[in-house]
Amino acid sequence: MIVKKISLVVTALFSMSMFAQETAELSKEIKPEVKLSYLDSIKSTFKKDDMAARVDSLWMNELVSLDIYDDLTKDIQTINKDVTVDEELPTELLKQRLAAMNAKSPFEIEYNQGLENVIKSFLKNRKKSFSRLMALSEYYFPIFEETFAKEKIPLEIKYLAVVESALNPKAVSRMGATGLWQFMYGTGKQYALKIDSYIDERSDPLKATIACSDYMTRMFNVFNDWELVLASYNSGPGNVTKAIRRSGGKTGYWDIRNHLPKETQGYVPAFYATMYLFEYHKEHGINPERAVVKNFETDTVAVKNQMTFKQLADLLDMPQSQIQLLNPSYKLNVVPAYHGEQHFLRLPKDKIAAFVSNEDKIYAYAQYESLNKTIPTRLAAKIAPKAKPVREAVESSKEIQFYKVKKGDNLGAIADRYNVNISDLKKWNNLKSNAIALGRSLKIKSDVDTAAKAVKEPKSIPSIDKNTDVAIASAEDNDKVSVQTVEYVVASGDNLGSIAKKFGTTIADLKELNNLASNNIGLGKTLVVSKIVTEIEEPVSTAIASNSVDSFKKKAPSAKSMGEDYYVKKGDSLYSISKKYPGVTISDIKKWNGIKDEDIKPGMKLKING
Repeated sequence: MIVKKISLVVTALFSMSMFAQETAELSKEIKPEVKLSYLDSIKSTFKKDDMAARVDSLWMNELVSLDIYDDLTKDIQTINKDVTVDEELPTELLKQRLAAMNAKSPFEIEYNQGLENVIKSFLKNRKKSFSRLMALSEYYFPIFEETFAKEKIPLEIKYLAVVESALNPKAVSRMGATGLWQFMYGTGKQYALKIDSYIDERSDPLKATIACSDYMTRMFNVFNDWELVLASYNSGPGNVTKAIRRSGGKTGYWDIRNHLPKETQGYVPAFYATMYLFEYHKEHGINPERAVVKNFETDTVAVKNQMTFKQLADLLDMPQSQIQLLNPSYKLNVVPAYHGEQHFLRLPKDKIAAFVSNEDKIYAYAQYESLNKTIPTRLAAKIAPKAKPVREAVESSKEIQFYKVKKGDNLGAIADRYNVNISDLKKWNNLKSNAIALGRSLKIKSDVDTAAKAVKEPKSIPSIDKNTDVAIASAEDNDKVSVQTVEYVVASGDNLGSIAKKFGTTIADLKELNNLASNNIGLGKTLVVSKIVTEIEEPVSTAIASNSVDSFKKKAPSAKSMGEDYYVKKGDSLYSISKKYPGVTISDIKKWNGIKDEDIKPGMKLKING
């Protein structure tokens, strides 16, 4: 009996092991099908490059960090040259080192107590900062030196970028000075640096350095002294000439220093102190941090189509922060595509090979992404539409419909069309505000009958939700006229001139339409960029049949309109208006309206008295 039981147990265990083995073999044979994303399918066809880029993420954070800039800028502005600093550096040894620096430099580097105090202050408080700055310098200094050498400018000027921006191309001062060399907006334009909604070349290391070189050359021709050139770079040439006059005609920096602005008094000493620490960092135990990316390890490639840094980072398997570091002049992390202009992208050399080998596939993916994903709200504000709202037939399904946002749309209008709440629209589409981007597909949970009714029975043009971030067109009706306005939300980098150019109007018209007393406009302000007043007759019920959503038909002036008012539209002239009324001349219109010249503006009311 016991033997029989043991036999049964052994048989059962053997059967279980055989079943487990068969199950394992079966699981090996049946593999679940893995669906690749479009990105993965594109990348799987890429030609691979043997060299792989290795980027230290911690060091990348150092490159884009602004904390050194903030600390160093505060130091230079507040440093007191007359306060003795307790730091181990014998005065005689410092004098010897300064004399050695002076021997190989066109600058007049000489010892004084103020300079010693600044050097000791940096040594005491900024050792760690200079260790990080020296890592950054391995990337930027070769760019500076190559440009300065071509223009016969002292290579020591490279240290000025440390004082100005702590070698951060994204540094922006309280006054708006931007980039490695801290150019103000007007100065940047003066030296032909491109500044628009997408690009700010004040942050381009190469182009900004060329502009700096140009400035230095011009100022040296004026002052014939490099120390005065440095002082003029900080405070402007006007302050330097005033200091020369106040000092009785002396032309040495140390002779006129006390007559310069307070910040400039510490500016040149800070420049010399920076030069000293870079020259003698080993003697003071300052160990430069490791620099992973060097300038000679990068190259540029022309980009033919618009694409985002995110798309490039995904395709090339590299951190987006590295693309930002190498291409700081692109403000929105987008490489734009302008008609007739080329734009370049700087990448590590091994990534250049991957880009060029797979260029067509990269552009195809970028286009696919652009068609299937929403664009950033800030970007939508800059490419805002000018035309009237245009509605599109809804792609319907059994339970959920999708609506593609077109020119002039807003959440209120779309919610009204589908008889749903704005809050529901925001919930279904994970919207945090009322802003909707042009081209985005919105999910709408309503029945099919409601959707069909929305297409067949268009309502009148809706009022506008003022919280939207894109330019929008609105209409206000009364018994006689329809007033349509196009609005634009001011974005970073905008000014009245650029907005006027974008919408084909003038600065004067913008100021009049918005009751502006000056050219100053605040970020986020909503501007009326055009206002068109037209007479209306009645709603046109058949408009949707011709793919139009204009709910009103404009009344054309005729002989019967004599004695009525005419509202000037964009593109009108006195000649074109007179032709609309038989027997009416330009002289008649000017006489009836007290017009001395032919200057008329959109929205102006003209009397046609016949």
